[in-house]
Amino acid sequence: MMNAHKRWILLEGAANVRDLGGLPTEDGGTTAPGRILRADNLQGLTTRDVAVLVGDIKLRHVVDLRSGTEVRLEGPGPLTRLPEVAVHHHSLFAEGGRFTDVEADTIDDRALPWQDERSEEDLAELRVTGYYYGYLRDRPDSVVAALRVLARDDGAAVVHCAAGKDRTGVVCALALAVAGATREAIIGDYVATGERLEGILARLRASPTYRADLDGKPVDSHLPRPEYMAQLLSTLDDRFGGPLGWLHAHGWTGADTEGLYGRLRG
Repeated sequence: MMNAHKRWILLEGAANVRDLGGLPTEDGGTTAPGRILRADNLQGLTTRDVAVLVGDIKLRHVVDLRSGTEVRLEGPGPLTRLPEVAVHHHSLFAEGGRFTDVEADTIDDRALPWQDERSEEDLAELRVTGYYYGYLRDRPDSVVAALRVLARDDGAAVVHCAAGKDRTGVVCALALAVAGATREAIIGDYVATGERLEGILARLRASPTYRADLDGKPVDSHLPRPEYMAQLLSTLDDRFGGPLGWLHAHGWTGADTEGLYGRLRG
């Protein structure tokens, strides 16, 4: 198995970039390195960072899980200017009403999806399933589309959001489940973001898009705790027989499984 420290990719303009390779699988194997990366926001990448990702690692696909509002406020980043890199935007928030791209120019800059109020019914569901299941409930289309991009075999891919913890963590957990990673490895990969939490929060606090939300919560509240991911996986087990059951219920096919499995195991 690849040593944990070797999975990190040290960049100047991002704090939470690592390879999904080198993780143990249920059949005694490991996931393949150099195929799929996970990251925090990428608009601050330097020229050197781009050279590492695109030149050395052969990055060809970027899956951006941020909302349309975030992209508008933060900017897409330098990778969008490279013809050899395709950027795929698949928000995990239900962007209806004031959060649609069409109305983005008229909304308050602080009107971000996670700042919206929740109904009592939604809160009751959250207590059972955990917050992460909401991404799957609200945007199964984006989750499935994101995983299909990660399955492409024409170069490396990176999936990212703002911190590279929550939205990215859910998509990566499903990708690793398709690849047959052990439950412990999936949760361990999620928790690893905590090793970079200080740098992640420093970057986000430098942005007015995220600063107010971060300043209103204690630092410990941002830690990726294993029980959060365990709760999501347990919910999928109970309701769908596991992550693959959820995927198949939302249009995922055997060919999709073969493609993503091949990327992370081939």
